[in-house]
Order: sequence, then C-alpha cells, then structure tokens
Amino acid sequence: MAVGRIRRVDALRGFAVCGIMLVNAWQQTVRRGPTSLDWVMANLFQSRFYPMFAFLFGLSFALFLRSARLRTRRPRVVMLRRLAVLAVLGAAHTVIEPGEVLLPYALLGAVVLLPASLLPRGAVLLVGCGTLVAAVLDSHPYVLITALFLLGLGAVPAEAERGATRLGGADGLGGGPLLGVVCGTAALLAAGLTWWWNHAPPGGGVYQAAALCGAVAYAAAFLLLARHTAVFEALGRMALTNYVTGTTVIALAMPLLEADGTGTAIVVLAVVTVAAQAVFCRWWLTRHRYGPLERVWRTLTWWGTSRGTWWGVAATGQTVVRDPRSAVPDPRRPRPGDQPRDRA
Repeated sequence: MAVGRIRRVDALRGFAVCGIMLVNAWQQTVRRGPTSLDWVMANLFQSRFYPMFAFLFGLSFALFLRSARLRTRRPRVVMLRRLAVLAVLGAAHTVIEPGEVLLPYALLGAVVLLPASLLPRGAVLLVGCGTLVAAVLDSHPYVLITALFLLGLGAVPAEAERGATRLGGADGLGGGPLLGVVCGTAALLAAGLTWWWNHAPPGGGVYQAAALCGAVAYAAAFLLLARHTAVFEALGRMALTNYVTGTTVIALAMPLLEADGTGTAIVVLAVVTVAAQAVFCRWWLTRHRYGPLERVWRTLTWWGTSRGTWWGVAATGQTVVRDPRSAVPDPRRPRPGDQPRDRA
C-alpha cells in the first residue's frame, strides 16, 4: 500500500505560502518613501519564508523518489520529467512574474538534488551543512537555497515508519522537546543577528544568517503551537496553484498597491488573497485529490508510463493510505447519494 500525505509537511508548506504572499506583495511594490511597514517586513518577514519552502522542496523530492520506487523501476527518470514539467510551468510563469522561482528550483533540482539522491543520507547532510556555511559567507540567496535543498533531501528517514502520515509523524521535521530547544535558540540568534545587521552592518551573509534563524524559529514555533491545521494543510496541498494565483493577483493589483503610500493595501491584499485561497482550497479538495496545477503537474509527470492519472484515479492503481484524523475532507469518501443500494 502506498503511503499517503504527511500532514504537517503540508501544513508547514501552507504556512510558508501565507508568508510568501505577503512578502511578494511588499517586494514588488515601488513606494515613494520608507514606511513603518518596511521596517517590519525587512526585519521580521523578508527572507523568513522562502527557506522553509526550499527545505520542504528537498524533503518532498526525497518523499517523491521513495514513493516512485514502489511504482516504477526508473524513479529518477520520472523525477527528471517532473522537474522538466516544473521548469516549463516556471518559464510560462515568468510572463507574469519575471523573478519567479519555479524555473530555478527545477534547474537546481536536476543539477543538485538528482545527483545527490545517489549519495548516502549522511553524505548528503554533510554536503548540505558545508553549503550552509558557504551561504553565510556568500549573501547570494541561491547558495542558501541549494544548502536547504540538500538538508531537506537528507532529512527524510530512509524508510517510512508506521504513523508517518500523522501530525508529528516520522517526516524528518523533529518533534517534542527538540523543537522547543531549536525554536528558542533560533529566535535568540535571529534577534541578535538582526540587531547586528541594523546597527553595524558587517556585510557578507549576516542578514542571510538572521533570516535563516528567523525561518527556523517560525517553522519550529508553528510545528509546536499549531493544533488546528486544516486550513494550512489545504493551502500546502495546493501550494503550486496558490503561488501562481498569488503572483497573478499581485500583478493585477499593482496600480492599487503603488497608489497607497502607507503599505496598508499590501497587507489587506495579502490577507484577502490568502483567505480566498484557503476557502477555495478547502472547497476544491472536497471534490478532487489534487489542486488544478498540481493535477496537471502530476499527470504530465507520469504520462506514458501506464501510471498516468486524471481527475480522480490514483496513479498507481493501489490503495492509498489516508490519515483518518486529517481535517481536510477526503474526496474519495462516498457521499450519501453515492452509497450502493442493497441488493436482494
């Protein structure tokens, strides 16, 4: 039986989607002068959410490969096709957002993650840690993204453990007291490094280190404190759809955003967009297993392998285990009108 989705990976990805929407709206808006919102965004939000996304990209890469091994004899060929489809989607997305990340993520996945997946897990983590040190010395964000890709890839346990689909399962994200220690330490480091960067900018990767520590603190706090994650799970399961629609909304609303000198419109737009996406995701996932763009991505990934799917059929033809505790409705569950009638 194939392993189902891991709930808190989806939830954390959904949490990152919320922050990325806000930061993207702020970054793409040209304002006449600095506002109080600029200080808040630069010190508390900017660069705090894409590290989560990058780490989860590497983690999801490993999970996909592990699942694909149960479905095909050449899982890396399927993965390469998956990355190629993502690259095409990213290239098309540049029409709306020239600074989009889908294309670079796909290229890095092919160049970095695919070869790294052949290495032992310990070697991947070692290379990831070395690259992370380099990222602190080099302020280019894609050095940090590469490091987080590798750390995410190496974070996934070698074999799935029973209960891995449950919130707090064996997904490489840790739990319990360890998360508390990580959260507290990262928060203190983020505060200290941010103060240093504001008062005596030393250059180099100090801001990168502050942002990374902030991202770790936010992610750990979310995993520790979040109890009702249905909204975040739904957002995370449709992250590709939400990312593309979010940048589209920002592009359409740009005249309004730039006309507002206070930055209030940025916050309002982000909140309203994420709220609308959350409602839509919950509605959509009661009827379909995957989001619109996620379905296209998955179908093209498996096209021609006799594993292809469309709007309601599992790619493997196998039973998929789903966590019964998940608050996201299961579109496969029979509804009253679908119940078979008793036969005499």
